Amino acid sequence: LAGVPVSSVKGALGHCLCAAGGIEAAVTALAIDRAVLPPTAGFAEADPACPIDPVAGTGRPGRVRVAVSSSFAFGGNSAALVLGSAG
Repeated sequence: LAGVPVSSVKGALGHCLCAAGGIEAAVTALAIDRAVLPPTAGFAEADPACPIDPVAGTGRPGRVRVAVSSSFAFGGNSAALVLGSAG
């Protein structure tokens, strides 16, 4: 995962229960459409042992061809949605 941008909307919205997956899917689709990587609200510092590229503070430009939106809910209910650009 080194160099793969990672973002989360949960820090900005909290836990939206049943709406969380839909909101996350919409933000992911907008990121692809608008070529912007949304920021993770409240993110302070990455673990140096974890080689990801956290999108912190403010969003940044970035062409997104494929994105994965993961939702983890109470009771072990989980879902992953893979979205991609049409062109």
